[in-house]
Amino acid sequence: MDDKRKVSAAVIVIAVFLLFCQAAARPQGMGLYKTMFFGYFDTMTGVSGYAKNEEEFHNQAELLRQKLEHYHKLFDVYHTYDGINNLKTVNDAAAKQPVEVEPELISLLKFGKEMYQKTGGKINIAYGSVLSVWHEYREEGIADPKRAELPPEDLLASRAAHTDPDQIILNETDGTVYIQDPEVSIDVGSIGKGYAAQRLVEYAREIGLEYALFSLGGNVCTTGAKADGFPWHVGIENPDPDGSEAYVSSVGMWGGSLVTSGNYQRYYEVDGKRYCHIINPDTGMPASYFPSVTVMAEDSGVADALSTALFNMEFEEGLAFVESLDGVEALWIFEDGGIRSSSGFVTYE
Repeated sequence: MDDKRKVSAAVIVIAVFLLFCQAAARPQGMGLYKTMFFGYFDTMTGVSGYAKNEEEFHNQAELLRQKLEHYHKLFDVYHTYDGINNLKTVNDAAAKQPVEVEPELISLLKFGKEMYQKTGGKINIAYGSVLSVWHEYREEGIADPKRAELPPEDLLASRAAHTDPDQIILNETDGTVYIQDPEVSIDVGSIGKGYAAQRLVEYAREIGLEYALFSLGGNVCTTGAKADGFPWHVGIENPDPDGSEAYVSSVGMWGGSLVTSGNYQRYYEVDGKRYCHIINPDTGMPASYFPSVTVMAEDSGVADALSTALFNMEFEEGLAFVESLDGVEALWIFEDGGIRSSSGFVTYE
C-alpha cells in the first residue's frame, strides 16, 4: 500500500477511535485502553477495550495480533509462508491434487460458496482470475498515472469463463481443497477481512476481553456494549473528500458489526474516470452505482459480504434484498450526497 493510502487509512482508524473514546466512562476497577496493528489485510487495525490495567490489555492485544496475523497469512493469495498451506498454496497446486488445509480455511471457503448462492452470484470467491487482472492494472495505474489503462475486454472475457465456484471442491472429512478447473483462482477479498474480524471478536471473549471494539479499515465490530452498558458510537465516513462534514451519520453499537464498501479509498483513474477495486461479477467491470454502502449485521463476515454485494446492485434491487433478510440493515450514499437506508437502520442512529 502506498504512503498516501496508508495515511488515509490511518486517519480513518484514528477518527473511529476518537468517536468511541470521547467521554468514555470508566467502570470501577477497569480502564479503557487502545492499540493498533499494522500490515494485516492491507489496512490498519484498531483495538480498544476495557481491562483491569494496561498490562492485562496489552497481553490480550498481543494474542489478538497473533491471531490476526495468522488469518492474514492463511487468506493471502499473493504470498506463501513457511509451515502453512494458504490460499496461494491452494491456487498454485489444487488443480493438480487436493491440498490439505486448516479447518478454518475450509470454513471460510464454505461460507464463500454459501454467500454466492445467497447473493445471486454478486459474491464469487472463484473470481480471482479476473480480479488479478484488475489488481495488476490498478497497481500499474497508481504507480504511473499517466500510463494508466483499462484491461483489454477480451482478456477479461477469457478469464471470466473460468469463475465457476462449483469447480472448488471442499472435502471437510479429509480437510482438503481441490480445484477441478486449473484456470479457476480463489480470491476472498469480499469476505476474508470480515470473516477474520468475526473470529477475532469470538477469540477476544475467549481470552477475557469482554468489552472491546475492533476497526479493520471499513470493518468495525464489537464484543458487545461498552463496560458501562452504553453503546460504542461509530461514525459512517463521508465518501466525498471535499465534503464539509467528515461523517454523514453515526450509529450506536451494543454488539454486532458495521462494514462499509466504497470507491473512495482503493481505486485508480483512467482518462479522468475513477475505477474502484470492487468488481461486479455480472459485468467484469468496477461497480459505479454509489460511492459507498454500509451494512449492519450481527456477523462481520456476513456484513462484509453483503456490503460488497449491495455495492454491485442498483438501489431498488439492493433495498428489496436487505428488507428480505432478518437482522440486516443498510445505508446507501449517492453521488449527489443523498442518503437512503433500509427501514430499520434508523433505530441505530
